[in-house]
Amino acid sequence: MATNLYVGNLPFQVTEDDLRELFAPYGEVVSAKVIMDRETNRPRGFGFVEMAQEAEAQKAIESLDQKDFQGRPLKVNPAKPREPRRGAYGGSYGGGYR
Repeated sequence: MATNLYVGNLPFQVTEDDLRELFAPYGEVVSAKVIMDRETNRPRGFGFVEMAQEAEAQKAIESLDQKDFQGRPLKVNPAKPREPRRGAYGGSYGGGYR
């Protein structure tokens, strides 16, 4: 079963290929994604790596968490499921003023 990992404190110049290369020694990398800012289209300093096997993901966490990568200590841990988005003001849609 594939395991999704959160990778934080990434250098802003890192690419998805860099992430894939960094995690490859620990097992099969299914996907690597650097999260980009919607407005500036620049990296936001974190990303996600999906590993093919849970054991490989655990080995990557143990080896890479707090490891220096291009001058920054990485934060690597299991990714939490994405929560549903809410409206602009944190409430539900509809039900405005009458």
